Amino acid sequence: MSLPLHALTAVELGSAYRRGELSPVEVTRAVLERIAAWEPHLQATYALDAAGALAQAEASQRRWRGGEALGPLDGVPVTIKENIATRGVPVPLGTAATELVPAAADAPPAARLREAGAVLLAKTTMPDLGMLSSGLSSFHPLARNPWNLELNPGGSSAGAAAACAAGYGPLHLGTDIGGSIRLPAGWCGIVGLKPSLGRVPIHPPYAGRVAGPMTRTVADAALAMTVLARPDARDTMSLPAQSIDWMDLEWRAPDGSARPPRLGLLMDAGWGLPVDPQVRAVVERAARAFAAAGATVEPVEPFMARPMIEGLDAFWRMRAWLDLSAMPMQRQARVLPFIAEWARGGARLSGEAVFRGYSQMGVLRDAAVRATMPYDALLSPVAPIAAFAADWPCPTNDPAQPFEHIAFTVAFNMSEQPAIAVDAGRTDAGMPVGLQIVGHRHDDLGVLRLARWWEQLRPTPPAWPVPPQEAR
Repeated sequence: MSLPLHALTAVELGSAYRRGELSPVEVTRAVLERIAAWEPHLQATYALDAAGALAQAEASQRRWRGGEALGPLDGVPVTIKENIATRGVPVPLGTAATELVPAAADAPPAARLREAGAVLLAKTTMPDLGMLSSGLSSFHPLARNPWNLELNPGGSSAGAAAACAAGYGPLHLGTDIGGSIRLPAGWCGIVGLKPSLGRVPIHPPYAGRVAGPMTRTVADAALAMTVLARPDARDTMSLPAQSIDWMDLEWRAPDGSARPPRLGLLMDAGWGLPVDPQVRAVVERAARAFAAAGATVEPVEPFMARPMIEGLDAFWRMRAWLDLSAMPMQRQARVLPFIAEWARGGARLSGEAVFRGYSQMGVLRDAAVRATMPYDALLSPVAPIAAFAADWPCPTNDPAQPFEHIAFTVAFNMSEQPAIAVDAGRTDAGMPVGLQIVGHRHDDLGVLRLARWWEQLRPTPPAWPVPPQEAR
């Protein structure tokens, strides 16, 4: 193998294991060494279990040598966001206010990876209650972006994105309810798939909440979906199991033809932070590349408005306030002050205001589905800006306006549509800019196919970042 072992993709590892060219034990050791080199700088992991990972790798190695491998993910190192329960490990939800009780069982996505023989290295860090697009937490050390340690990896799947870009193995699992997979994926230059709601069973289920893979390549995200999309009755919002050839990544239209796609280009979300000129230039360049390759690309008018996010903000504040106010005062005091201040705004809301806020989910859902209808997919920035200061909770640093950066992502959680973030280019300062590709509800494979096409169209991305001691 020409690449170092920690940098090999999941697809490459499965092939190498099958041919007997590599063993899960040597790969796991190499990834653990990479984590040791990076982790003092990134603080991306929680509950790292090197001994347990090596024991899992040894069991996988025996299966491969005995012709009893559990599938192509057997022996592949993975990390799992800490809000996805793994048996025996507490689930702090990013906050020091949580009582640390070991989880009794694996949540569905973790169970599927364990059943597939993946090597579970560690959990990855997140901010308090998953309510920030940041690596700032009252429980975990501050997570940082490996492309620039002074900047934020995004969130709430903060540690997962940083770990992926830094080479903590090929496959990382995040969650997304407003952009929490796609935002950090865009800011860290990786692939982050937010599947259709219910495509990947999760527990507990919640409106807009999904789990999905965070990887360096689209093919690895697709490979992860072969396992993650298997059914689990614990998710009462999950989709019926379908036979999907996740690794068939050649573009085809919904009618099965090879006609070029019709794409809508959304560059104005209708609210939120203005799109930075450098971000705009990168995403528009990607749109032109699709057009040059034969796609039809048409501008899309904004379909969102300020009342939609104000409604969501009211509903989410009340939800957070109910969680916060149920805690003893001693535990409440441990929540990150930014989150506590935001959540306490829920105490002033009337029942009418919360109901009207909840109703905006339906308004936003209808608008997003309607805007997508004329196209095979929408293109947009993942975020209007590049990565921001590492110690800020959000780009505005203002609890009164915490969501100004999620205008391009949150609509597609409410509409249950699949959306993927994929690296599109760099700012003048060398920071990644993410391209978002949004498909019709349940067309997760179509989104992956268009993202794979983009990988083939785009210029070769820069080399992955290295730990500071290697850069000297």
